[in-house]
Amino acid sequence: MCSFNACKYNKACKAIYDRIVAKGKSKKLALIAVYNKLLKQAFAIAKSGLTYDNNYRSILVKS
Repeated sequence: MCSFNACKYNKACKAIYDRIVAKGKSKKLALIAVYNKLLKQAFAIAKSGLTYDNNYRSILVKS
């Protein structure tokens, strides 16, 4: 259920969802990908102890 809300209100999650659906994958698979992203974010926040930053970009990701 959190994936539905994330796709509606979180720009990054909406982008992931739209990208996967545009590739021809099922909407259910796209929601699972959003769920996994949220789970990884929650674990990283809990592990690091930092607050959520919507503008954070990983140094590992080249942009």
